[in-house]
Amino acid sequence: MKKIIISISLTLVFITSCTNDFINILPTSTVSVDILYKSDKDFQDALTAAYNMLQTQYQDFYIFGDMRADDSWEQIYKNNSQSYSDLFTTTSSDGLMNTTWQRYYRTIFRINTILEKIEGFDESAIPTKNRYIAEARFLRALSYFDLIRIFGAVPAVTKTLSVEESYAIPREPIENIYSTIIIPDFAMAEGALPSAYSGSDVGRATSGAAKAMLGRVYLTIKDFTNAESKLEEVTKMGYSLLADYNDLFDYDKTEHHSEYIFDIEYESGIGEGCRYTTAFFPNFAEMNTYYGIVGAGEEHNNPTQELVDLFDTDDTRKEVTVGVPGGFYDDDNVFHALPTSTNQTYTKKYLGSSPVRFDGNANWKVIRYGDVVLMLAEALNENGKTAQAISYLNQIRTRAGVSVYPTTMSQSQTRQAIVKERRLELSFEGVRWFDLIRTGEAYNIMKDYGMASYMTVFPIPLSQVQLINDPAIFPQNPGYD
Repeated sequence: MKKIIISISLTLVFITSCTNDFINILPTSTVSVDILYKSDKDFQDALTAAYNMLQTQYQDFYIFGDMRADDSWEQIYKNNSQSYSDLFTTTSSDGLMNTTWQRYYRTIFRINTILEKIEGFDESAIPTKNRYIAEARFLRALSYFDLIRIFGAVPAVTKTLSVEESYAIPREPIENIYSTIIIPDFAMAEGALPSAYSGSDVGRATSGAAKAMLGRVYLTIKDFTNAESKLEEVTKMGYSLLADYNDLFDYDKTEHHSEYIFDIEYESGIGEGCRYTTAFFPNFAEMNTYYGIVGAGEEHNNPTQELVDLFDTDDTRKEVTVGVPGGFYDDDNVFHALPTSTNQTYTKKYLGSSPVRFDGNANWKVIRYGDVVLMLAEALNENGKTAQAISYLNQIRTRAGVSVYPTTMSQSQTRQAIVKERRLELSFEGVRWFDLIRTGEAYNIMKDYGMASYMTVFPIPLSQVQLINDPAIFPQNPGYD
């Protein structure tokens, strides 16, 4: 699918090019939209354009999911969005807040338009109508799930709006968005999406992806009974852990393997590569040459020493997750020390050749089977099924080549082991901060890093607050005024 995203996005750019912000719930242009949706391929292309918008947004997702937490920091720069997130100094005028808001609501606008337009066709005209509806609702649920975890209460928009209507949409309570959009959309998608695709459709949302995300949602809202049930369903769909953890991040091999569930897709060489390879790389010419990466590294998203020290020496996840602090070893086992002017720690999870700067081939793993195994362990443990939880937890430990946990651990001990294992397994995959929030541990762990108690969400973009200009329906998040 990622090979065709660029041409589709250019075709659809006119939809949003002539609109104003208006909290970026974009008004419909009847003429431009109506001429677009005529055939099955038109709807498929429109969906691809929605994926493309998320592709753009997820280039920055690490700033929210990783850099806000304790496994990552901005070692070199102290005056950019990455450092503001790291140091808890993000303000409502930070440009990242505005672009993030815009991208998600542009995705939602495109999806709502698709859902409205497709209703006018029957399956004789659009043979895959039900799949397209399910795919659209999956992407809408994912967008809202991200939005409320980043910003808290946000406008709940499930139809296209006029400009006048958009000014009157209030921030909807989080629990309402879960119950009226996120859970129903994922639930509908899991029943109507295929379990797999072939050819150019590989990479689109599947029923397994919808089930896995629904399990994550239930875990987030502490509905452990439904989380256990849904995640257990995923374990029966044919997914399995790769034998070698490092194969997850070997970009000379396929990324659509037995552990793959849903990625944001990138591909180098066609203008659709990711930034991560360069963004997380040290600024060191010798290292560029050795790994075949063009362009100076941006030095972002550096592993903390606390994370480095958390790994056992024989843990097979260690080197790819946190690299070799202070340098790298070449093929002759010669150590090359990093200059003191660059970051001294780096992750290799997105490290592949990049013949053009910012054109890496690494996907962003929204959810993979290793995460499902750990979430299921957590749900089982919270449901009092600790022995079963430990058996799933030890699947992850065994794959990592380290000693397994004893089956005699208490519920509390198992809970702490799961927290640790999620850090070791999923660092730099955008989950640590959201794990801290959903478990209620964010402030306790991050207060010494600068977090205030109200910083469980980010500020609403100042531009959006000013556009609505009505604190009764669109207030700023507390503490950010």
